[in-house]
Amino acid sequence: MILIDTPLWPKHGTVWAHLVSDHSIDELQAFAERAGLPRRGFDLDHYDVPVERYDELVAAGAEPVSPRELVRRLAASGLRVTPRERRARSAP
Repeated sequence: MILIDTPLWPKHGTVWAHLVSDHSIDELQAFAERAGLPRRGFDLDHYDVPVERYDELVAAGAEPVSPRELVRRLAASGLRVTPRERRARSAP
């Protein structure tokens, strides 16, 4: 299932949501490609998507959930990259 949380995260003059899969990264990548999301929006376990794309992604099949629910389901799937892992992967 593709999930999208409530756009709450301000940055770069807009508000952002997170798009994830609770099944596989391949499922997430395929959905993002069909939706025309730029690859640069992918951040290890999710896509950052601007509020302007939210309704379009929900119409394309993403299930709206709260940020807490998104994190819970991503963690339960085993796909979540923790903040510690994220820092380790970005370290030189």
